[in-house]
Amino acid sequence: MNVQPSASEPAAAAAVAVPEAVPALDTAGPKDPGPGTGPGRGTALVPIVLVVAGGLSVQFGSAVAALLMPKAGALGVVTLRLAAAALILLVVCRPKLRGHSRADWGTVVAFGVAMGGMNTLFYQALDRIPLGIAVTLEVLGPLALSVFASRRLINVVWAGLALVGVVLLGGGGFERLDPVGAAYALGAGAMWAAYIVFSARTGRRFPQADGLALAMVVAAVLSLPLGIWESGAKLTVPSTLALGAAVAVLSSVLPYTLELMALRRLPASTFAVMMSLEPAIAATAGFLILNQALSTTDALAIALVIGASMGAVRSQTGARKKRQKG
Repeated sequence: MNVQPSASEPAAAAAVAVPEAVPALDTAGPKDPGPGTGPGRGTALVPIVLVVAGGLSVQFGSAVAALLMPKAGALGVVTLRLAAAALILLVVCRPKLRGHSRADWGTVVAFGVAMGGMNTLFYQALDRIPLGIAVTLEVLGPLALSVFASRRLINVVWAGLALVGVVLLGGGGFERLDPVGAAYALGAGAMWAAYIVFSARTGRRFPQADGLALAMVVAAVLSLPLGIWESGAKLTVPSTLALGAAVAVLSSVLPYTLELMALRRLPASTFAVMMSLEPAIAATAGFLILNQALSTTDALAIALVIGASMGAVRSQTGARKKRQKG
């Protein structure tokens, strides 16, 4: 199935969102309760609380993963996270294996490859640079996807703003950050963009979260040899397995569930704007759990990338509304 421009817009509009929630974008959205039955203020805050909780879960899960790396290594942590998440999703979703075409399986395999690559590269970056900066560099991939998908001149401004943020993070050269770690984070961003594209396609081909569960299995299988090669028997230590399961729940299973619930009550564009705060949440988690304090320049750089992400989503949403009215 080729993705038509109109079909790709929800994924591009939510390009800064946490990846696990993207399959729901094509079907989830706010429902019109009808006149005189609008939600109260407390009810309206529920999806916002869910989104914030999901973001906190993802980033604090990454912080826990950083604590686990000395025990299991970056590749070992990826294997534990993906394997545990795959097992949990298989039990919960019980996806059907029959009745799918070759194209369906090709899409879900591509989705799994993108997922595995995104996680592997991100955790390699996390092993070398602060969490907040790693997420900021990673989010440039989805931001670029959003800008390219919109094809609007205003988004060149947002791209430029993000570039200024990257230059500030580099401080004139990424040696300050560890250039290898920065490269891994940027590579994770590119895989994140691919993840969004194939996630949206998978969401249209498979019901509920079946495609996500199957793609998670593909990602886990691909990461398993790398994890065993790097960590071997360390992966079987009970305390390591427990922390790996915690990372899987915090970084995959719990946020996906919370964000899926939120997307049933929020427009995808609103969700994407809120999730553009991920770098700030990541920086907070890094500070509280890993003692990774940011300089004033780093904080300004993160703020610029967040602003660029919000602006790109808002401008794209506005353009879509104009086309619908026309």
